Amino acid sequence: MRLVLLGPPGSGKGTQAARLQKHFRIPHISTGDLLRAEVAAGTPLGLKAKEVMDRGELVSDEILLGMLEARLSQEDVVKGFILDGYPRNLVQAAALEELLNKINQPLDAVVQLEVDADSLNKRIAMRSAVQGRTDDNPDSVRKRLEVFRESTAPVSGFYEARGKLALVNGIGTLDKVTDDIQSAIDSVKPPESD
Repeated sequence: MRLVLLGPPGSGKGTQAARLQKHFRIPHISTGDLLRAEVAAGTPLGLKAKEVMDRGELVSDEILLGMLEARLSQEDVVKGFILDGYPRNLVQAAALEELLNKINQPLDAVVQLEVDADSLNKRIAMRSAVQGRTDDNPDSVRKRLEVFRESTAPVSGFYEARGKLALVNGIGTLDKVTDDIQSAIDSVKPPESD
C-alpha cells in the first residue's frame, strides 16, 4: 500500500497515519517529522528549516524531495508507505509522481481529510498547548492555512484526474475516521495492488 494523506494543518493526517501504519504495517513518512528531526539535531538544514517553518512558510521543494528520495530508498518502504505533509503543491505532486515512477512504487491511493476551519483552529490550539510546537502559533497557523488553500488544495485535482483521490470527512471519532479512510482506499485502490 502506497498512500498519500492530504488535508490542511490540524485535519488529523498524522494521527490517522499512525493508526493506518499499524493496520497496514508500513512506515508513516511525515515531511514535518523529517524536518523537525533536522531542527532538533541542529543541522544546517534544520536551522534553515526552523526559520522558514516558524514564519509559517514552506521549505523548498528541492530540499523536501531530496529528503523523501533518501527516505524512500530505505528497505522498510519496500512493501509501501503512508506519506503525509507532501506533496503541498502541483510542482511537488508532479515531482513525487516522477520519483515514484522512477523507483517503481506508484501510489495506490490519495485520501484528503476534510475539516471545517473552526474545528481546525481548535485542534491546532490544543496541539500547540500539548506538544508546544513553535509552528502552531496563531500567525503561523493563519499563514499555513492560507498556503494550504492557495497551493495544496489544487493537488486534489491532480490526483482526482488520475483516479486516485478519495475525500473523507475528518470529523468524528478516531475509529470512524479510520474506517472511512480504509473504505475510501478500497474505492480507489487498483485491484492488482498489494
